[in-house]
Amino acid sequence: MCTVSYLPRPAGFILTHNRDEAPSRSPQRIVRESKPDGQPLLFPRDTQAGGTWIAVSRVGRTACLLNGAFVLHKRQLPYRRSRGLLLLDFFDWSNPDEFFTQYDLDNIEPFTFLYFEHAPGNHSKPRRILELRWDGEQRHLKNLDPAQAHFWCSATLYPAEMQTKRAAVFQKWLDQYAPIEQCPRPPVLHLHKTGSVGDPEYDFVMNRAGRVQTVSITQITVHEKTARMRYLDLLEKKESERRLTLG
Repeated sequence: MCTVSYLPRPAGFILTHNRDEAPSRSPQRIVRESKPDGQPLLFPRDTQAGGTWIAVSRVGRTACLLNGAFVLHKRQLPYRRSRGLLLLDFFDWSNPDEFFTQYDLDNIEPFTFLYFEHAPGNHSKPRRILELRWDGEQRHLKNLDPAQAHFWCSATLYPAEMQTKRAAVFQKWLDQYAPIEQCPRPPVLHLHKTGSVGDPEYDFVMNRAGRVQTVSITQITVHEKTARMRYLDLLEKKESERRLTLG
């Protein structure tokens, strides 16, 4: 997995995540969970490993994962811990920067971790986006401009040339709906449903003979003091939605 887009909004942002996975790993419904420290989270759960690929907390912290770092890697099973559980571990750390520099990544499969920091009640765009890529040996940390739109593809499913083509589809959509502040939520969700490079194995909703396909779309909309998670199960054709009050 996956395909991820980020759009800044006047008082928040929209994060949309297409999950490409084996259909047998279809997730359960979205639930509200309390972590050991009592911090409420919204996230869909992976039925196989028990983790997740996207979550938002009450204190305005949002994070998501993509498989792989920069290139397709050779798997070296067994791994010590699931990447989906790693994402949930993140919310147990009170200091995000300590997590990014100190969390033990030894024998964890390569990934791209995206973190979006929002100050509840602050009438401005998110104050921080951090990208952590773990290539199996080294951490690669990068701060991104929260005032700009961003787009990512999983390195395990989309080679560099295809990532460029898919990013061009996103950029074309941006150019059509610029300025970003005037883009309502439905168009970007529509893009994640219909974005195409002319090949069903690489379209935004992809399908590779049923072995790997886009099984769901999760969208988080953060606005001032609220966060809304909208979950579309593409296999069962079901939709659910939950909200959090931030603060």
